[in-house]
Amino acid sequence: MIEIRDVNINDSKELLKIYNYYIKNTAITFETKELELNEFEERIKKISSKYPYLVLLDDGVIKGYAYSHEFYGREAYRFSNEVTIYLDKDSKGNGYGRMLYFKLEEKLKKMGIKNLYACIASPIVEDNYLNNNSEEFHKHLGYKRIGLFTRCGYKFDNWYNMIWMEKFI
Repeated sequence: MIEIRDVNINDSKELLKIYNYYIKNTAITFETKELELNEFEERIKKISSKYPYLVLLDDGVIKGYAYSHEFYGREAYRFSNEVTIYLDKDSKGNGYGRMLYFKLEEKLKKMGIKNLYACIASPIVEDNYLNNNSEEFHKHLGYKRIGLFTRCGYKFDNWYNMIWMEKFI
């Protein structure tokens, strides 16, 4: 049975395992050093104190998480949020991402958020560390590419681009 609920601090270890996998093995995140539990817990506390931070469980096992946070620290941006999603490496293709984003958007609409932005690592050429799946996933959910930062991330001895995508809800 699938359950989507708000994060609690007891989820931190499992969520950190998911995220640290991406740090260590992919260029999906431009972080290069695995996080410690206390640092990750602080991030969760800070974000979830103001914005939705959701966890998806399937038969009681955490399969992914998504959250939003302030887009940019200026009052005029108050109707905009940046969204982030990470799924367990073995849990892709099950519709979890769509479910998480749908629930996230539902909560954000109730908060009065109008614009969603996703910052996505983008390969110059697809390789073992990064492909275009994230961009395609976001396109499928109605996001449009609005910006490209060329060769701005360097990881695994490779340069990567970063794109911004947006969706109006």
